[in-house]
Amino acid sequence: MTTSNGLLLIDKPKGVTSHDVVARVRLVMNERRVGHAGTLDPMATGLLVLAVGPSTRLLRFAQSETKRYEGVVTFGVSTDSLDADGVVLERREVPHITSDAVNEEALRMLGTQSQIPPMVSAIKVKGQRLHALARAGVVVAREARTISVSSFSLSPTTEANEWAFDVTCSVGTYVRVLLSDLAERLGTIGHLSALRRLSSGDHRVDEALTLDQLEERFRDGAVVLQPPRSFVTQLETVVVSRDDERCLRMGQRVALEGLREDEVAAVSEAGSLVAVLRRRGESWQPAVVLPDEKNVEHG
Repeated sequence: MTTSNGLLLIDKPKGVTSHDVVARVRLVMNERRVGHAGTLDPMATGLLVLAVGPSTRLLRFAQSETKRYEGVVTFGVSTDSLDADGVVLERREVPHITSDAVNEEALRMLGTQSQIPPMVSAIKVKGQRLHALARAGVVVAREARTISVSSFSLSPTTEANEWAFDVTCSVGTYVRVLLSDLAERLGTIGHLSALRRLSSGDHRVDEALTLDQLEERFRDGAVVLQPPRSFVTQLETVVVSRDDERCLRMGQRVALEGLREDEVAAVSEAGSLVAVLRRRGESWQPAVVLPDEKNVEHG
């Protein structure tokens, strides 16, 4: 019996949730095991990294990847969600802002810093989603998170008070909070009015399929999934012998030499991912074992 197994890149359209995308993929591919890494809000578009079949066990590697976004910030208007889907709270005159001034402040926001998640987010506090509490009018204290911004630049658009931005940041960064903080630094208010994810780690949106393209290509029998090994390109890799491969598939430890890291990707002589291994003293224990790719399909 075969099953679909691998990494899927989808270009999420505006107006649907990340869960909606997962549901559509499940239906199209007739595969229950589908998950995504890094939620995109309904208003956002762009790259959504998904795992299909047994590869869902590798999602944690995609969830920790650095993200790059482009979008638009509107100064002079604040909303309760800090984005365009929220209710307008205040309108304010915007002082004259030059490109140099905007980017000077953006440069000051680079590096490691603390950020408090917005109330309208999917984080759970005592078992409840913050956005559910916010809809009920409840505001709770949120712990600050450590984030990192490696690049952040802006340029004016043809629309008054609207600026295009490009930002690369660590996982867990709320871009709308970053932009609201930037507006405050510039002596005004603002909100995120458009957002598109361009990349996540080594994965880029120009490699992704739309949902309609996925359905069409899958129906035609085309390959739509990248192999499971695509999830662990950042790990040190070791090629294992056929005997070690058989041991790993049975959950047994193996002895390997010359490895530097404490977690590595074990691949077969044919180049397919066998397992993710963790160092246990002088041996290596399989933490995640993938099925033999002879019994799975990638599209």
